[in-house]
Amino acid sequence: MVKETGFYDTLGVKPNASPDELKRAYRKLALKYHPDKNPTEGEKFKQISQAYEVLSDAKKRELYDRGGEKAIKEGGTGGGGGSFASPMDIFDLFFGGSSRMHRERKGKNIVHQISVTLEDLYNGATRKLAVQKNVVCERCEGRGSRKGAAQMCVTCHGTGVQVRMHQLLPGMVQQVSTMCHSCQGQGQRISHKDRCKACGARKILRQKKILEVHIDKGMRDGQKIVFHGEGDQEPGIEPGDIIIVLDQREHPYFTRKAEDLVMSLELQLVEALCGFKKPVQTLDNRTLLITSHSGELIKPGDTKCVLNEGMPMHRRPFEKGRLIIHFSVLFPQANFLPEQKLKELERYLPDKLDAEQPDSMDDDLYIYADLEDCDFDNRRRRNHQCYYMDEDDSTAGVQCQTS
Repeated sequence: MVKETGFYDTLGVKPNASPDELKRAYRKLALKYHPDKNPTEGEKFKQISQAYEVLSDAKKRELYDRGGEKAIKEGGTGGGGGSFASPMDIFDLFFGGSSRMHRERKGKNIVHQISVTLEDLYNGATRKLAVQKNVVCERCEGRGSRKGAAQMCVTCHGTGVQVRMHQLLPGMVQQVSTMCHSCQGQGQRISHKDRCKACGARKILRQKKILEVHIDKGMRDGQKIVFHGEGDQEPGIEPGDIIIVLDQREHPYFTRKAEDLVMSLELQLVEALCGFKKPVQTLDNRTLLITSHSGELIKPGDTKCVLNEGMPMHRRPFEKGRLIIHFSVLFPQANFLPEQKLKELERYLPDKLDAEQPDSMDDDLYIYADLEDCDFDNRRRRNHQCYYMDEDDSTAGVQCQTS
């Protein structure tokens, strides 16, 4: 039992969720509420990151399950050691990004999600993705003006920041730092006549680029494809990466489990008893003839497999997992044969195993009980009928009879 479920509810998972389920839940929610996509959902993104930061760590998760969020904030010792990591740090680490220190000298990464089918992951595919990104202006080489024309901003002295002192109370002063409005935080000023005509002194341009995303055979749902150095550019900073996250759509027939493909196959009773041949269309448009020979009995719930017909292994596409088939058997409807035919069929089936009976018991002493279909829903309705108590009873109101 867990004391609180708030972090689990934030990620939309149950308290017994596995680490893989936590990863999938965080990935989808973080992409949905990332500030780049939803600037107004910063608080939601922070809550998602905090929940995953705790639940993805086995020790922190155990501490949270025992004592809730209070135990995390107190670090389990009554101290103050429960501060959360930065939401963007968690996001960058999860999506193959870098630490806060590295981000200071490298531009931020751009994350895109691309929808793929199970066929794409089986056969491999190439998708073209149009992205908008910032690039350094080539005409001015990121200076915003002709060479040597920029002058240091006299307002902020080249820092890009203005510092003001604000008196709160007598003897109490607060220092407030704001972006310099004279140079817009650039630390330098460019006269109108010297500004670059291509970028308007912004130093960067918005550009559209087409990326070819190669999906290799055997890739998985959630796998990342990284285009290094293809993120937004900024003068003096190393460009970030563009990270493509694969999002597999649900398939109508097959379910993937690691390198195996799982499917269900329904048989008629005669097929389960006497053998069958069933065609199955593969993800690369071949036809497998699934065969059970006469005498190979298939029981309801049986599981069989076909070797080397599952998913290709990533970077080893000639090696494949298994095709796992779960069988169900469709029985005929009641009275599908007249009684005389049933007697004839009974001769070909194994003998009945009668229950042991005392030799002295007479047939007249048996009480015969007929089987009926169970209507559980109707029974629940009957067992929750309400009734009113007598006026003389000391307890007033409506009581519900339950069993």
